[in-house]
Amino acid sequence: MNNNKSLKITAEICRILIGAVFIFSGFVKSVDPTGSAIKIGEYLESFGAPHPSWLSMFLSFNLSSIEFALGVCVLLAVLRWWSSLLTLVFMCVMTPLTLYLALYNPVADCGCFGDALVITNWQTFYKNIVLLAAAVIVFIYRNKLEQIYSRSLQGFIALFAFFFCIGFCYWNFAHLPVIDFRPYKVGENIPSLMNIPPDAPQDEYVFIYEKEGVTKEFTLDNSPAGDSAWTYVDARLVSKGFVPKIGSFELFDENNINLAEDILQQPELVMLFVSPHLDEASEKSASKINNLYDFAQETDGLQFYFATASSDEEIASWRIDTGSDYQMLTADDVVLKTMIRSNPGLLVLREGTILNKYHFNDFPSPDDILALAADYQSYIDEAVLDAKWKPATSPQKANFWLFISAAFFVPLLLIWLYDFLIVRKSKRV
Repeated sequence: MNNNKSLKITAEICRILIGAVFIFSGFVKSVDPTGSAIKIGEYLESFGAPHPSWLSMFLSFNLSSIEFALGVCVLLAVLRWWSSLLTLVFMCVMTPLTLYLALYNPVADCGCFGDALVITNWQTFYKNIVLLAAAVIVFIYRNKLEQIYSRSLQGFIALFAFFFCIGFCYWNFAHLPVIDFRPYKVGENIPSLMNIPPDAPQDEYVFIYEKEGVTKEFTLDNSPAGDSAWTYVDARLVSKGFVPKIGSFELFDENNINLAEDILQQPELVMLFVSPHLDEASEKSASKINNLYDFAQETDGLQFYFATASSDEEIASWRIDTGSDYQMLTADDVVLKTMIRSNPGLLVLREGTILNKYHFNDFPSPDDILALAADYQSYIDEAVLDAKWKPATSPQKANFWLFISAAFFVPLLLIWLYDFLIVRKSKRV
């Protein structure tokens, strides 16, 4: 009896562990489906698999939703045979894959928790070893897991969890992520995030030299760089120094002059539109961009910039298709994709501080821009600089999370009540 009880407790702990990790992993990926699609694209490119851009997004939506649904099913002991088997198969695939990533490092990080929690490839592999062991235990002892819902309702619970996550993915894709895990958050000051403190630790290397067939490691202080008897072989990074949250921020005009510093120091309001690749940008927003450009030209204290990583041919095609005549700045596409998950997207800045960000489906009107400028000026005038700036129209409001929580938990509760009061009662009768 004691042995059975121990096995049940172990299985329940493993169930909670797998359920929590899978739900968290699926959730943070669904918060930023565009970021997950970028990571999936990196995977496919590293394995030499050409793919259309829509495929990465399709896989992003489905991978996050499958992970989330599997986590819910395991946590609630829904469809115990299927959920435990699929979880085990999932871990059997991912564990050797992450070992390959750890050994050969084709991508910098696995992206298993999106940008919410970045861990190394080796840390990912060790994590997957633990989850694989837990998945084996859950599969073997699945019948010991306590079920919350009757079997007749469990298929609906699994489908509900999957499609709920699909819908949540779509919301974050059609607007901006409800949680911004990247450095360019609303309220952050870009120059401050680029600063390196004077006393910040530096990269530390050991230098490998060879003499008469013998290799030896030296530090920078005692390396025999001027000694001809020693031959330099290699250098190895021992300790990584301080890395700023934003490594570089450069915006070049047609004369290859970097305007980034001028833009980040502007005391006036700056509308910075961003499009990593114009050939993939939504043209339905072009008229709004043109209207805001005209508004900026007519309004004192308002600057307009448009940054892209597109080629001259793509820029020319965009001008023809949209009738735009504003100046284009060029920048690195990785930086632009990191700044905002929208193509095109809009950042409103003042002295390098991000006042707000907009998806192309939510581009502001001129009145919205004026209201934002007035709100920020009030924030400055009232000397509340110890509190981080947050716009009144911020999507991250408590009532939004209340709605999301209710949309997920209320149906589960209602199904449980129906199960308890009607389904199970009828079986007892």
